Amino acid sequence: MRHLLILGLALAIAAPSVYARAIPNPNQRHAPGNEAPQTPIAQANYSVGVNYQLQCAGCHLPDGTGSAANDTPRMAGFVGNFLKVPGGREFLVRVPGMSQSALNNAQLADLLNWLLREDGMAGASAPKNYPPYSADEVAQLRHETMLNLPGTRAQLIKEMRTQGIAIDDGMND
Repeated sequence: MRHLLILGLALAIAAPSVYARAIPNPNQRHAPGNEAPQTPIAQANYSVGVNYQLQCAGCHLPDGTGSAANDTPRMAGFVGNFLKVPGGREFLVRVPGMSQSALNNAQLADLLNWLLREDGMAGASAPKNYPPYSADEVAQLRHETMLNLPGTRAQLIKEMRTQGIAIDDGMND
């Protein structure tokens, strides 16, 4: 019992100093090379591939295969099918990961156009000669909140099925 009392007292004395070390020092300087504030992504002029890595690859994975376990659909070889159904074009802009990304409207339009290229994520799934996204179109669409992502997506998938499009997005629905 005496040992427990001494241990408890020692921990009580040590706790405030441990807590005090967790408080940031307001006079601490930046690490060398980090003195300047980071440039916002919307102003950084990264390539579209880098923007994909920064904004999309964390969920959809670098190769666009997605992860059903994380409720993230495959884009590779499939994403272009959304352009084949009414509302699909708008859906791609309004998906929260797109509409709420740190990219500006022109960067987001470039990213979508890059994803939908035949030699990009869409592969052969995109319709031939679809009109590319513009910054103005993205600006209009991304500010219309999508209130029911699963329901909207399910309706678009249902429409794809009625057109005979094979649903191969890794989500098993």
